[in-house]
Amino acid sequence: MAETKTFHIQFIVLSVLLLLCFFINISLGSLSIPNKDILNILLGNSPNIPWQHIILDYRLPKAFTAIIVGSGLGISGLLMQTLFRNPLAGPFVLGITSGASLGVAIVTMGASLFGGVLFGILASKWSLVVSATLGSFLVLLIVLIVSTKVRDTMAILIIGLMFGSITAAVVNILSYFSSAEELQQYFFWGFGSLGNLDWKELFILFLIYFIGIVISTTSIKTLNTLLLGENYAKSLGINIQKSRLIIIISTSLLAGTITAFTGPIAFVGLAIPHITRQVFGTSNHKILLPAVFLMGALILLICDSISQLPNSDYTLPINAITSLVGAPVVIWLLVRKRKMIF
Repeated sequence: MAETKTFHIQFIVLSVLLLLCFFINISLGSLSIPNKDILNILLGNSPNIPWQHIILDYRLPKAFTAIIVGSGLGISGLLMQTLFRNPLAGPFVLGITSGASLGVAIVTMGASLFGGVLFGILASKWSLVVSATLGSFLVLLIVLIVSTKVRDTMAILIIGLMFGSITAAVVNILSYFSSAEELQQYFFWGFGSLGNLDWKELFILFLIYFIGIVISTTSIKTLNTLLLGENYAKSLGINIQKSRLIIIISTSLLAGTITAFTGPIAFVGLAIPHITRQVFGTSNHKILLPAVFLMGALILLICDSISQLPNSDYTLPINAITSLVGAPVVIWLLVRKRKMIF
């Protein structure tokens, strides 16, 4: 009872911090808007149309995107670390991000192969999302086919890493033959961005994200048994191959869609599960799954808030902030605890 009560307190604290950081996040930007006016805008009582547009059409979608990306990548990382029983596994070990990067590279840097006229068409915003999605789906399809043929889970991990190497090689070749403009566009996509989505795009992202989250919750029992090894899971009557497919599909939906819409966001999927385990002191996925959801959303909101330079039109790359803020936190937690919970 005491342990359960402690978890309740931690969940309440995380939820309150999440709401607080959410409000702080939408209050930051190049234009300073008083907190009272922000509340009035959220309640629909503000007559200031320009401020309404800034809060409702830019800052709110960006804050919701941060919540979706942080929680989605965090849960993806948790699933991969448990499936492969590897603390260094992240949501992108299956080559999903590499596939998305290859799709974007073909559109941006490969467009010159078709002539300059097609560059403006192919390099549009939606074409980048579609190409990243198709690239992720292609790699996912190959991984799913391989997973039905290979019984060893670690072999799937190695195959995913090999796919990453192959796609990286193709991207390097495309880079060699690309113009400065094409390289720049691909380079900026690689920074990752939370502020490029409107409400329609955010709804599509949320829909696929929600499906991935629902699928992941059906695997809680399987994830707990996998912590003790596949042989133990088999002794309890769990179909390892079927469970592996479900976990891979869930991870791919979350990581692939998030990458397609926001670009690759580094560090979050790898670190959030470790931070959550250290804070909660448990490996029970019934607790970890909602805890990672809250922790991932909270930390990415904090990182996005830090990336907002006060009274400036510039925003630092979110990838840089997630690494600079998160890595020291993980190091400090592991040194302080002196033992990794897994």
